[in-house]
Amino acid sequence: MLVIELTPAHFIYTGPLLTAIPALAAVTMGPGGTLSAAGLALVISTTTATYNQAWGTLQVSTNFLALALVSVAGFILSSAAQARKQSELDQVRRIAVAAQDVILRPVPDRLGPLRAASMCLAAGTGAQVGGDLYEAVQTPYGIRMIVGDVRGKGLNAIRAVAVALGAFRQVAHYEDDLVEVMDLCGAALRREVAVPGAYDQEVRMEGFTTALIAQVSDEPVVHLVNRGHPPPLLLHQGKVQALMPASPLPPLGLEDLITGPPGKPETYPFEPGDRLLLYTDGVIEARNRDNEFFPLVEAMEAAPALAPTEFLEELHQQLLRHTEGHLADDVAMILIDRLHDGTGT
Repeated sequence: MLVIELTPAHFIYTGPLLTAIPALAAVTMGPGGTLSAAGLALVISTTTATYNQAWGTLQVSTNFLALALVSVAGFILSSAAQARKQSELDQVRRIAVAAQDVILRPVPDRLGPLRAASMCLAAGTGAQVGGDLYEAVQTPYGIRMIVGDVRGKGLNAIRAVAVALGAFRQVAHYEDDLVEVMDLCGAALRREVAVPGAYDQEVRMEGFTTALIAQVSDEPVVHLVNRGHPPPLLLHQGKVQALMPASPLPPLGLEDLITGPPGKPETYPFEPGDRLLLYTDGVIEARNRDNEFFPLVEAMEAAPALAPTEFLEELHQQLLRHTEGHLADDVAMILIDRLHDGTGT
């Protein structure tokens, strides 16, 4: 249009086309885009009116009046549509967060020989609440804990969380084999995914869940079964060690990738005074504006004396500072301290 107006072809009337620019922007680009489009159309109209010495003519006056009316109407309509969409997203998110809060109950402060704390943080990404999960239960075999992350977001992910936690809460009390506990959780997820209409086609074809199960008894060790999950961090005498699995296994839902015999739990020292952190990848993958990952190891080593609840609160604040208040993914954590004796110290 600018080319037409600044060439001998300027006899072609482009006013209606310029007026349509903010109207189209209101449909596709929202309030900000509408204002930008209206500003662009105004600049073109002013430039061409000046170039063609057409100020004061009926054509130019009509063009500017139509452009102003369409721009104002488009801005009002696009603002209302955006507000309505945001309200709907907020409502869905509130429902999802409420469901998540019901499913993920807080870990008790004291579990046998352990002091414990838990935390779950929802990322601020519209209605897309993630599928992070955790639980800790006292069983005849010791304290058993699970931390996991369901692929995907939204209500489908929360449904998978409920299935995995329901299976764990049941089998953890009567199944002595920790690997079998993990396998039964995976079997429950596979049964749920196989239900027609339970999940959309993408999740049925590609869904999986990373999970880590830990068991702590009166012995100074921790037993772990890891299915594709970030390794827990052990704080011992001021130094942090990642408990990497010797034989990595794929996440739940990808059992076809397992070719060898069933694995066994891996055992690591967990002595009085030690601290163990189970977490989801939303912690270690949190980035700052320089695209740097959150330094979780350094954060653990910097505050060994804080109680579990206080440490997780401090870690929460550090995550918010690191990401400037914008977590990209949900976060779930369980922190346990092995007590020195049976008195809680």
